[in-house]
Amino acid sequence: MTDPSSGYHGADPQVLQDEGIHLAQQAVQHDQLGRYDMAVFYYSEAAQTLLAALQAGSQVPNIAGKAAEYMLRADALKKSLQDTSKISGAEPPKTQQQTDLEKAGFFLSEALDEDEQGNINEAIDLYSEAVQLCLKLRNSSSDAKMKEKVTKMAEQALDRAEALKKKNIKSSGASSPSFGGVKTVTGKVVPPLGFGAFGDDECGTSQHHLSSSAPTAQRPSNKTFTPAGKKGLVNVGPSSYSKEEIAVLRSTSKINGREYVPFLAVDQREKFAFPIRFEDKDGKLALSPKQRQNFGRWAAPDSFCDDPKIIIAVSSFSIRQTIVSDCSFVASLAISAQYEKRFRKKLITNIIYPQNRNGDPVYNPCGKYMVKLNLNGVWRKVIIDDFLPMAKYGDLLCSFSNNKNELWVSLLEKAYMKVMGGYDFPGSNSNIDLHALTEWIPERVAIRPGSSEFDKDREFKRLLDRFHKGHCLVTVATGELSESDADRAGLVPTHAYAMLDVKEYKGLRLFMLKNPWNHLRWKGRYSEKDMGNWTQELQRALNYDPTSAQMFDNGVFWIDYDSLCHFFDVFYINWDPELFSYTTCMQHTWFAKEGPKKDTYNISDNPQYRLQVKGNQPSAAIWILLSRHITDKADFADNKEFITVLVYKNGGKKVFYPYDPPPYKDGVRINSPHYLCKLVENTADPYTLVISQYEKNNTTHYTLRVYSTVDFTLTRFANPYKKQYEKRITGQWKGKTAGGCGNNRETYTNNPLYQIHLDNQSTDNHLMVELLGPKQYSVGIEVISVSENVSNAPGAFQKQTSGDFRPGYCVLQLTSISGGVYNVRPCTFRAGREGPFFLDFSSSSAYSIKQLQ
Repeated sequence: MTDPSSGYHGADPQVLQDEGIHLAQQAVQHDQLGRYDMAVFYYSEAAQTLLAALQAGSQVPNIAGKAAEYMLRADALKKSLQDTSKISGAEPPKTQQQTDLEKAGFFLSEALDEDEQGNINEAIDLYSEAVQLCLKLRNSSSDAKMKEKVTKMAEQALDRAEALKKKNIKSSGASSPSFGGVKTVTGKVVPPLGFGAFGDDECGTSQHHLSSSAPTAQRPSNKTFTPAGKKGLVNVGPSSYSKEEIAVLRSTSKINGREYVPFLAVDQREKFAFPIRFEDKDGKLALSPKQRQNFGRWAAPDSFCDDPKIIIAVSSFSIRQTIVSDCSFVASLAISAQYEKRFRKKLITNIIYPQNRNGDPVYNPCGKYMVKLNLNGVWRKVIIDDFLPMAKYGDLLCSFSNNKNELWVSLLEKAYMKVMGGYDFPGSNSNIDLHALTEWIPERVAIRPGSSEFDKDREFKRLLDRFHKGHCLVTVATGELSESDADRAGLVPTHAYAMLDVKEYKGLRLFMLKNPWNHLRWKGRYSEKDMGNWTQELQRALNYDPTSAQMFDNGVFWIDYDSLCHFFDVFYINWDPELFSYTTCMQHTWFAKEGPKKDTYNISDNPQYRLQVKGNQPSAAIWILLSRHITDKADFADNKEFITVLVYKNGGKKVFYPYDPPPYKDGVRINSPHYLCKLVENTADPYTLVISQYEKNNTTHYTLRVYSTVDFTLTRFANPYKKQYEKRITGQWKGKTAGGCGNNRETYTNNPLYQIHLDNQSTDNHLMVELLGPKQYSVGIEVISVSENVSNAPGAFQKQTSGDFRPGYCVLQLTSISGGVYNVRPCTFRAGREGPFFLDFSSSSAYSIKQLQ
């Protein structure tokens, strides 16, 4: 594939250097204060950040030496802490007064934000809550400084609340909507999320219901901008969803029994401040069997953290999976965290709410959080509380950060597990997980050395180039391994590993991988114990010290490419959508009753789309992503739906026969929710895209999204036929009427003959005739124009046929024809072929039909 990027996406070494120095300073401070657990965390983060700066091109002298010095100090502290049952410097849990003071501060912060945005009523409520908490603290505290502090906070909050009340009275000329909607510049009211949020007028009579004049549900903005200001994707499709698309999105909002409505701009004003600790109305998540065996209680962060924060230092090395079977999700968090650190661009930390004015997630002492996930065709909001499963002996039974005060890992996992039905999640893969977290484009590459589908050298070069440019996120997964092979190799069967680095040095190709368990490493070539291969030259080239690595198993290891291809089964790659310039998507429901079960001889009822590239381009990269909506975790555990996209280069016409002509790109039918088809073209000829499924048994809801480096259009083939004008006639060829094709001149006219009458004066009639006969017979259709009510219609003809005779099925479409009388003759190729047949008629207008012979 040619590179669709228009520039180099590189990490900034200066930013990484500065952050590394700051982290090192933090480490030294904690070290001096005897808080060795925090010192270990910051020393490790400082070392990894400085090494990332070196890889990004830093020219600071001895930067690798300083990183090694910090790592050695971290290793020494870890060793001293391993034999200590109680961590030095740990503070006792917060008192109720400390918790209330923290909550009062949060209320004031939220009130100020609402105040600045002009949301007067919300600000008044929050200031009032803050006043009540401050007065409670003043009355219960014996500390004079505390009394003075909270009294001053209460006075300031009360003064501002009173001022807003007066302002509100003066400006209240008209009553506001009872449901708290937000007015647009046109004065129309946008409702809160939930029932009626999409603005169609066929949803009942809820108080949140909108009239038909309400705003239409909007797609994402036509243009987006990254934090760095780079111009984003342009949406070349409609600016709003159709009613059909809204119905699709609504029907797949309920996932594993809980509803997740689309995330809209108004949700950034979600209420997070509460006088009592928030508890999710959906209840506690189901626990996995291993969790249940060790479960002690559901614990809020302030019961096990001395200073809880959402983010302290986003790091791939601090993430640790426990006993939840979500290795692919944790590996996805690890590579996303590494991306944020290397490229200084928010990727997953900006999907957690509440946030401060800089867009950074903040700890909420009230316990409510909102996570934005890309699910079933659209970004959706997931509400959670912060009660986490804890073991009887005080260990968390979910994934967490090695810095126990940092919560982002546990909260993101909890939100994702809630959507997936609970911590007893059957598992997925990183393509699915990263697409939900980031919307980055999923691609699955099966590692099959020696096969024509897997080019080992090309794949390595592609990953080496694109990974270091920040174009992609990569995990790699093992397949089935025997117990002895897994033990000997130090690998876990059917397990996902995060790819943290890839290097080539003097022909040697190496990958740095991380086991989400944070322990258990590869034991083969280029492991930390393979001192024979780790020459001093190679250690310097890769900034790696195997001796130091032997001191502590954090699950991170180097492995050579040949060994990786031998023991691992698949690369899961997710690509940055901003490699492209243009995109659009369509939501659709393909009902089980539409068309045959198998795409063997007829695909005319399959959903079809016309893709047209605008203008002649020297080279255009076009990626087509089909995503099936999933609403039940049993579908993950045992996915029996095999989907794909077929691409035809046929002038953009509707396709009836699957292999005549054969598809330009014949997609492999896979049982993953995502299928990606990649095209690199230098022509403006239109394509036809056909959604295909192996043995269609169930109704399928899906999203079809196209990304392109050049402008294009995507339209679904409109069905001009009306359901009330569909008719099936049962007939047979028998004896004399088995006349065969026109080559049999003496018997051809003996075939069954039907006459259809379109009784109108229009020239825009559309008629389709389908013939289904025994598969062992080649069949065809002939239509003769007997009379036309209007002459010279655009589709006027004397005789039309279905073309070459085909086994068991053929179709003939007549478009833009005049009202009139037409004779239809079905036949087999050879005379004397007896058997039954179905003749199906579909029309855009009313007609009558009779059998002439």
